[in-house]
Amino acid sequence: MDLHDIQRGVLSPRPSPYAATHLLFRIDSRADGRELMRRAAAVVTSAADGVSPLGETWVSVAVTCQGLKALGVPQESLDSMAWEFRQGMAARATALGDTGSSGPEHWEPPLGSPDVHVVLVAVAPDTALLEAAIDRARPAYEQLAGITAIWRQDCHALPTETEPFGYRDGISHPAVEGSGIPGSNPLEPPLKAGEFVLGYPDELGGVQTTRPDVLGRNGSYVALRKLRQDVAAFRRFLRDNSTGRDDEELLAAKVMGRWRSGAPLALAPERDDPALGADRSRNNAFLFGSDDPDGFTTPGGCHIRRANPRDSAVAGEPRLHRMIRRGAAYGPLLPDGVLDDDGADRGLMFTFVGAHLGRQFEFAQTQWLNDGVFFGAGDARDPIAATGDGPGDYTIPRRPVRRRLQGVPRFVTTRGGEYAFLPSLSALRWLGEQTDRAEPTGMDV
Repeated sequence: MDLHDIQRGVLSPRPSPYAATHLLFRIDSRADGRELMRRAAAVVTSAADGVSPLGETWVSVAVTCQGLKALGVPQESLDSMAWEFRQGMAARATALGDTGSSGPEHWEPPLGSPDVHVVLVAVAPDTALLEAAIDRARPAYEQLAGITAIWRQDCHALPTETEPFGYRDGISHPAVEGSGIPGSNPLEPPLKAGEFVLGYPDELGGVQTTRPDVLGRNGSYVALRKLRQDVAAFRRFLRDNSTGRDDEELLAAKVMGRWRSGAPLALAPERDDPALGADRSRNNAFLFGSDDPDGFTTPGGCHIRRANPRDSAVAGEPRLHRMIRRGAAYGPLLPDGVLDDDGADRGLMFTFVGAHLGRQFEFAQTQWLNDGVFFGAGDARDPIAATGDGPGDYTIPRRPVRRRLQGVPRFVTTRGGEYAFLPSLSALRWLGEQTDRAEPTGMDV
């Protein structure tokens, strides 16, 4: 793989702890938009760089389909890109289960609107370094009159590496052939580079290309979602459906597939093992199919088994739907023991990175999280991460009698999202070098 041309945010897991921010921009002037691309190419960190031009801060830049239009990319080039990307996430909302309270009509502006053109994500070891990097970068866009910053979401990772529901996060990461970056599961063979980066063969032998080739090669698609988590409701659900503290923690493990420490049920079926949960060399080294085909240890409907069935016997081929996933918490933590919602906005900024929006992100969201047919559970949904309105059911295989929970509420609400494209460094320069005969009007953009 041409690591010097691939943005680091595509392949490298984030450090921990870290602080991050997501900035959205609107392009009002094509010339200034192109200048922004040129400047971005100079500061974006490549996958080959141990240290970025901004020190330990990583910067990634993505462009939406509306953004490519604003930059004057020819229609022929746009037509060569993924059709889901061209439609945009808001247009795909019904298929994704973003309905009811998660519907685009309730999204946080400007998410899902035609105004979102450029997505900049910066990651640093702490808030002070992040703010210093943003301060250094601010003149790059504030001096461009035709670039408007329209939204910002600050995020963080705690030293405990937990997300708002209290589970250790960011554990699973696939190995990608040719990247030199090891995966987190030594039992999972590396996946073909074309599963995650355009221009390389994928698991089916296909190679995704664009017109011209420089636009797509070494780039990846991104699904960015702001997901609000109702932590108080989740805590009440665990309390109301358990017989005591130990049973509450076991139930929490059974709906996630891991104990809160990160220790997987597959390796710690009876009780939590915090040392295992914190051990990156062991906490993801397991499979499902050979050791637990019926889900008596790790339920088939739990979150981690839905998000990555591994070697489970399910409809379809799990390797064709494997994702690179990034998650960053936002908002204040709900204090321990609090069972009533305090009204604060908290949750997860979820980022999918891959070469196939349809058969990776959209398939996993619609067929694995929002349905259960793939493993014989009918219309049962993910007990933690499913979207849409209405309660669901959850079954925990158990001998002699299974445990069935009814009326499981939805704990996650989609607050907005975007499909974007992470261009290679070459593509960023190519976008900055485009020319046309006249500056477009607002209607052209």
